[in-house]
Amino acid sequence: METKKITAVMILEIIGKPAEHLVETLEKITEEMGNEEGVKINNKKISEPTELKDRKDFFMTFAEIEIEVEEALQLAILMFKYMPAHVEVVSPESIILTNNEYGDILSELTRRLHKYDEVARVVQMEKGILEKKLREVLEKKEDK
Repeated sequence: METKKITAVMILEIIGKPAEHLVETLEKITEEMGNEEGVKINNKKISEPTELKDRKDFFMTFAEIEIEVEEALQLAILMFKYMPAHVEVVSPESIILTNNEYGDILSELTRRLHKYDEVARVVQMEKGILEKKLREVLEKKEDK
């Protein structure tokens, strides 16, 4: 079966400071994305950073990146790795997946979700330990 390339547009948003660092970071991210196996950057546009209204000295900018991937799994991996704010599949109009291709995407999704769940559990456990130690320290301070 012949594979059909998928063209998609991703929008990556970034907030931080200083403003020039945001543009540099998006340049590095898009370069890294273009170096991913089976990924081609067709076009990219990085907007000028704008200052946030509610946070002085914090800036926001975004990059609009048109990519071409060999298969749907690569697009799914890019979504998890770079966490775009928006993804739009431009072409093809219809994507036909074999059950193995669909299974690969679901397996990748499951693997990533398990990884995030593991991180969340570790953070919860560490939070509990820190809260317990803080209570102990505060109790010792009150006893003095």
